[in-house]
Amino acid sequence: MMFFTRKLVVLFLFVVSAAIFADAQNWTAEMQVKTKAVGSPMVSPDGKRIIYTVNDAMMTADKSEFITQIWLANTDGTNAFQITFGDKSSTNPKWSPDGNWIAFTSNRNNNRNNLYVLRVGGGEAEALTDLKGSVGNFEWSADGNWIVYTMTDPKTDDEEKNDKGRNDFRYVDENQKMARLYVMPVAKDANGKRESKKLTAENYNVGGFDWSPDGKTIVFNHTKTSIANDWTTSDVSLIDVASGKITVLANTTAAENSPKYSPDGKWIALLVSDNPPRWAQDNKINVVAATGGTPKALTTSFDGQPNIVDWSADGKMIYYIEAKGTKTGLYAIDVTTDKITEFSETTGVFGVTMNAARNMFGIAWQSSISPPEIYVSAVNKLAPVQISRVNADLAKMTMPKTEVIKWKSSDGREIEGLLTYPIGYQTGQKVPMLLNIHGGPAGVFQQSFIGGRGVYPLAVFASRGYAILRPNPRGSSGYGTEFRRANIKDWGGMDYQDLMTGVDAVVKMGVADENRLGVMGWSYGGFMTSTIASPTTEGEAAPPRGAPSDVMRFLGAA
Repeated sequence: MMFFTRKLVVLFLFVVSAAIFADAQNWTAEMQVKTKAVGSPMVSPDGKRIIYTVNDAMMTADKSEFITQIWLANTDGTNAFQITFGDKSSTNPKWSPDGNWIAFTSNRNNNRNNLYVLRVGGGEAEALTDLKGSVGNFEWSADGNWIVYTMTDPKTDDEEKNDKGRNDFRYVDENQKMARLYVMPVAKDANGKRESKKLTAENYNVGGFDWSPDGKTIVFNHTKTSIANDWTTSDVSLIDVASGKITVLANTTAAENSPKYSPDGKWIALLVSDNPPRWAQDNKINVVAATGGTPKALTTSFDGQPNIVDWSADGKMIYYIEAKGTKTGLYAIDVTTDKITEFSETTGVFGVTMNAARNMFGIAWQSSISPPEIYVSAVNKLAPVQISRVNADLAKMTMPKTEVIKWKSSDGREIEGLLTYPIGYQTGQKVPMLLNIHGGPAGVFQQSFIGGRGVYPLAVFASRGYAILRPNPRGSSGYGTEFRRANIKDWGGMDYQDLMTGVDAVVKMGVADENRLGVMGWSYGGFMTSTIASPTTEGEAAPPRGAPSDVMRFLGAA
């Protein structure tokens, strides 16, 4: 095994004050924190308007937090404006089926997430719920008369009392709270109230869910507890809204989740893991009759980790996205022929939603040099139109160059990564370089905005003269299941070689100064930082963050 014997730079990373970098060419840590995040793009049913969220840093003498608010715009890119305000967040906006109302969640009352509705034509938001617990996700019924939502079990009176008294320590995984399904009418009854009905009293935790088109049934996935390790127990069931009767749809020893009804209500798409489920996942899209039966497994996707977006309007295809190396891929799979078509050939990373008519995409997109913004596109021809410009002030900033590089590891396997050059870099210069290792290990470094928020302020380092190498060693997502599982029970083995040969490659390029190298990483990245630093004897320092120290437990993780 080759050891990392070059001298490492002493680094104090992540907690970096803006003052330290005040003389940087462009970027400060404070500027990166203030880069706005965008999300939840939802195009209206008629395709003419779009709602989305903007998350901004609130940094004052008495406040330091991120606040999310909702914006509304036309899908031709005009007339974008903010529609919710205040010092509490408003999140997860969704159109009513007739396009006249927007429902959303907000913690503006006692810091508990509750449901609100806001008329698109104007006026103040009205609270639909006033709950002791917090609302998670929710969905309108197709007729707009009902909303189904999940709520986590509320705290007991004793827990509330302990919280107020600051006696708020907890034992991990003790006294778990379950998320349960509830349904409520949108209209008030004769007494001016809206009464919610609990649909799931069973002792399991509800995850994703979807209404049937006729509004009579809800399909949902659930696990035996809310403990993170119990994701492997996920099953899918149906509940009759009127009677509350629950029918099992998929409950094998694999993990089934993310159910989605077809437009005609006859079929349900879901994700099914390999069997038994493993943390280094390999999932397939399955299609099963809404009345039950044996699911049909569709072709394995490129990375084996598809995220279902929705069905096509004619019910012939299912759209999904997943990591494709350092980018995001948007695909459609034909449920009859099993043929996969890729719709995106672009740099950058993005998330996608479809509107109720299934003819428009809402897109949150960013690249290494382009900050996060909202876009829309017709489904039948991908041609994104920019909607938001909340990060337009960053256009004046100098962006460091980032490129995808590839190299051969010590066993000949090809490894890919992102190399960011210092701002103002001149060809032939040898500069100090930071090796940045991602977590997971099934994480992946992608072409996200270099000036955005993150574990480390990368644009600041680039403006201070550092190159940054972000490898995707074996064990990473984005390169297929075999690659993702290639370091199981071998942490610090060949994945170490992948990292070190990457450093060698950048040294050979004439970019990295082999005598001025640093390493940093969180979680699995922290573990690998410790692994890299520990064999050397030159008095170097490297800051592992969030590193797992119970190695015997983690090396066997699958």
